[in-house]
Amino acid sequence: MGVRLVVVDDHRLLAEALATALQLRGHRVLAVGSPASSAAELVVGRRPEVCLLGVAAPGDPGAFDGLRRIRRERPEVAVIVLGPVGELRGVAGAFASGAAGYVPSDERIEVVERAIARARAGEAAVAVEVLRGAFDQLLRPEVEPDDEALRLLRLLTRREVQVLARIADGEDTAAIAAGMRIAASTARTHVQRVLMKLGARTRLEAAAVAARTGLLERMARG
Repeated sequence: MGVRLVVVDDHRLLAEALATALQLRGHRVLAVGSPASSAAELVVGRRPEVCLLGVAAPGDPGAFDGLRRIRRERPEVAVIVLGPVGELRGVAGAFASGAAGYVPSDERIEVVERAIARARAGEAAVAVEVLRGAFDQLLRPEVEPDDEALRLLRLLTRREVQVLARIADGEDTAAIAAGMRIAASTARTHVQRVLMKLGARTRLEAAAVAARTGLLERMARG
């Protein structure tokens, strides 16, 4: 049976793509919105069972203000955060604000759907990758400089870093898809996410940003 959903993301195109995919799988999407700060208004005005909340920078102050409002005014709604997993503060902030789950933003639709089912049943919906990354940071904390390259790297998921490296090597979508053994449509989605997160309009501009900030060197060391 389909689940009543509200889908919100900091990037409108990503919210719409996810909503369409979920509708095709039999779920009822009551509203689609952007940015993530609009989630509370959409949820409070409707009665979804689950809200998918895509947050580009979960470590930023106020990133989960809307989530906290949802928990106050619609506590019956389970909120699953979709975000990067490389920042422990962001993951912890999501759960401290009342999230029912946290899933990597570039995860497969099947994994997102399983998280929805768990959250709807009142269970915690946490991807293993999220827990592994969080515990790794807790057990092996590193002091790193606060620079532009590091900030950008924290916005990107592991797969998006791989895609950016291939973009910097001049690969087109077909080559990226073949090299990573993923569908061309998935490769296009990853490329879109990389461009959005870097604030770039073209692949060439994304490669230039990566080179200018030293992001390519940090990626190679990582």
